[in-house]
Amino acid sequence: MDLRFLGGAGEIGRSAILVNDSLLLDFGMTTDSPPKFPVGAGRGSDVDPDAVVVSHGHLDHAGAVPALCSGDARPPIHWTPPTYELALTLARDTLKLHGGSYGCPFTEEEVKRVTEVSQTHGYRQPFEAAGHEVTLFNAGHIPGSAHVLVDDGDTRLLYTGDFHTDDQRLVAGTTARPDADVVICESTYADVEHEDRATVEERFVESVRTTLWEGGTVVVPAFAIGRTQEMLLVCAAHDVDCYVDGMGTDVTTLFKQYPEFVRDGERLQRAKSHARFVTGGGGRTTYSGATTGQRKRIAEKNTVIVTTSGMLSGGPAMTYVPEIRGNPVNKIAMTGYQVEGTPGRELVETGRAEFDGRVMPVSARVEQYDFSAHADRDGLESFLDSYRDSRLLLNHGDDPEAFAADLRAEGFDASAPDLGATVSV
Repeated sequence: MDLRFLGGAGEIGRSAILVNDSLLLDFGMTTDSPPKFPVGAGRGSDVDPDAVVVSHGHLDHAGAVPALCSGDARPPIHWTPPTYELALTLARDTLKLHGGSYGCPFTEEEVKRVTEVSQTHGYRQPFEAAGHEVTLFNAGHIPGSAHVLVDDGDTRLLYTGDFHTDDQRLVAGTTARPDADVVICESTYADVEHEDRATVEERFVESVRTTLWEGGTVVVPAFAIGRTQEMLLVCAAHDVDCYVDGMGTDVTTLFKQYPEFVRDGERLQRAKSHARFVTGGGGRTTYSGATTGQRKRIAEKNTVIVTTSGMLSGGPAMTYVPEIRGNPVNKIAMTGYQVEGTPGRELVETGRAEFDGRVMPVSARVEQYDFSAHADRDGLESFLDSYRDSRLLLNHGDDPEAFAADLRAEGFDASAPDLGATVSV
């Protein structure tokens, strides 16, 4: 089996792995401006798979998928139902954001073609793709996320995608450990030990309640897919009133349609009913007119606002944060990883951030909470303990080679392929 690493090797973002020159696993993009796409993406691409399997519906794994339907190419695309819906949502948002200025590698027509070639599957239901037998297993990352097991008749490859071994309120941790000769494993938090989730949640709720008691407003920037719904469930569980704004409102409605892919569909429904959803413009919209006025009025309330984007790089957060930034009683509670170079990272490190082209000081208190949906070092090692006799290829991390070296010291056959490399296994 030959594996060509087109993205996600030694980096977080634009994951893409070509198996036997025929089966493509993921095809994502980065959150940079302009975004980066997998090696070979776009017009004149030499990436021409016979079939595609997508592990889950985050931008760095599914964001560039429509580009695979350019020209005469019509490869069948396999994924779970939630991943299919999320990929379309992301594609339309990407067109709106980057279709002109940054040379988006796909068009609206190619997004429509995705709907024509899509094939959805449940967990543990084998199917054929480009001459390989493929099975998806629950990865415990977000609803619909999957480990991908690929069998070409000689070699069994397990591609983990992104995964979590611990339970979240939205999804249960992965328990799948299918037999595999080779494992391509993510390493996002290979150098981190997550704080106990219940402890993080308690600190978050106590901090929020303190601010509300003091008369302040709490803005909770959150990723639209997964994190918004997790924070919704946390607020509902602790009877904290909140508003929800941005693309996360549509994603929450989407997840309600697939209760079998969440931990507790009824609990998610109750959490949605508990919150107040901001209408008049979801997702990354044009922030003007009545919508901006509505958001400014909400920002004046003694309340909690869960809103995109999670890194302050767009979305309604670009209205809410400037509105509350001047009052030290107010609070901005960051709930996810802040990529270097984003306004969120700048805010956490310096207390200032750029909004609408202006760098503004923020007097409101800024706090960061680890609600990660990825396995940490302990989770990764506990997962990989089932694969001591397998060959391990580490990717999707800032320094996967360091993790590979540690695993080698423990007796594993582990390495970290370079971007663009082809590995025979």
